[in-house]
Amino acid sequence: MIPEITTTDLAAKLNSDEKFILLDVRELDELNYAKLTDSRLEVTPMSRLAEEGLNALSESAKSQDATIYVMCHHGNRSAQVTAWLAQQGWKNVFNVAGGIDDYARRVDSSVGRY
Repeated sequence: MIPEITTTDLAAKLNSDEKFILLDVRELDELNYAKLTDSRLEVTPMSRLAEEGLNALSESAKSQDATIYVMCHHGNRSAQVTAWLAQQGWKNVFNVAGGIDDYARRVDSSVGRY
């Protein structure tokens, strides 16, 4: 079972002082249609992770103690990345169920949809 959080849970976390990384694994062109803006956001496309492995991650995301919420368009790619990171030893990694599309529908329509 892949650990998950809802998009409403993510919204609450974004409005908190909690320290975490929001890892968006969508492709760069997808950001033109819908994106979140937060200082904790890191964009590392899944295709780059497939090519470079753990080297694609930022230094802060390479810490296996980091709390990471992984997001994509609908939650499928992020679920794969979440499972992969957990297999690599990350303990606090969670899929954002429903992805940015669900976030735009349930939390903030100004984020955009595609």
